Amino acid sequence: MQQWRRLVRLRETARRRRRRIVFVFGIWSKLLSYAEEAFNAVIIGKFLFGMTLSIVILIYKWRKRHLSIYENIENYLEQNNLMPIGYSYKEIKKMARGFKDKLGEGGYGFVFKGKLRSGPFVAIKMLHKAKGNGQDFISEIATIGRIHHQNVVQPIGYCAEGSKRALVYEFMPNGSLDKFIFTKDGSTHLTYDEIFNIAIGVARGIAYLHHGCEMQILHFDIKPHNILLDETFTPKVSDFGLAKLYPIDNSIVTMTAARGTIGYMAPELFYKNIGGISHKVDVYSFGMLLIEMTSKRKNLNSHADHSSQLYFLFWIYNQLGKETDIEMEGVTEEENKIAKKMIIVSLWCI
Repeated sequence: MQQWRRLVRLRETARRRRRRIVFVFGIWSKLLSYAEEAFNAVIIGKFLFGMTLSIVILIYKWRKRHLSIYENIENYLEQNNLMPIGYSYKEIKKMARGFKDKLGEGGYGFVFKGKLRSGPFVAIKMLHKAKGNGQDFISEIATIGRIHHQNVVQPIGYCAEGSKRALVYEFMPNGSLDKFIFTKDGSTHLTYDEIFNIAIGVARGIAYLHHGCEMQILHFDIKPHNILLDETFTPKVSDFGLAKLYPIDNSIVTMTAARGTIGYMAPELFYKNIGGISHKVDVYSFGMLLIEMTSKRKNLNSHADHSSQLYFLFWIYNQLGKETDIEMEGVTEEENKIAKKMIIVSLWCI
């Protein structure tokens, strides 16, 4: 009997020991599990913290870069007493009524019709993404900000918010000159008196840019598309995205690359061995513009009836060389005199 009781006690003791071992093992397993979870949480926490910190740094740098561009623009305008109205992008969008009425487009971006709260219509030029530190935008707004002439388009304001860039100009109801000199059937035709007056206005605008400001402004993109007409067909030189400012006493300027539109660009912009770059590049472009205004067609006509008329300048030059009168189709004798005068001036410019 005693042996039996002893055996029972031994079994009970062994059972309690097993329970203790299982209990201790369970505790260790839970502790290890908690430790592993804590370790993973720490790793995940560090990863999330690192990611969050990286995103914050990137946003800060992005905001700082764009704020610096905005500050550069503001500082430049303030230092030079050039303060067109600054608009927010929300105000610009409201002016343009959601950008529904597009007036035109080009390599610079898009132009939309807008309306100020005070009533007048405006042209809103939305620019593509700015390059570098906003220097192109600064160049254009600083250029137009110092211009005040009846034959140069007037700026009203600008927007520089984040990556959004916009310029607000006075609205020109008759659009650009190319619509009238490259006419199609049924479109409005200009008389030679009107064309002559427009040419005089453009010449005055260019002369003002070269000699009427405290800085010499070279436009580098004189062409029909950049000559705007108001309600009375008064011409205004526009689009100063390629313009450069130089001191008045700089007769020759330096450039790292050619700029302008093929067909209106002076040869010295391509060939460095024929002369330096000066205000005469705009004079050359004006000459090419005059030829197109006089002939009411593009200088290069691939559909001409005769090969000698393929390039209109060659045909004009040959006619003058033969000492014969230049006969323009469908014009009166008086209009022909005006046309001849404009052609001679254009050849002087070229």
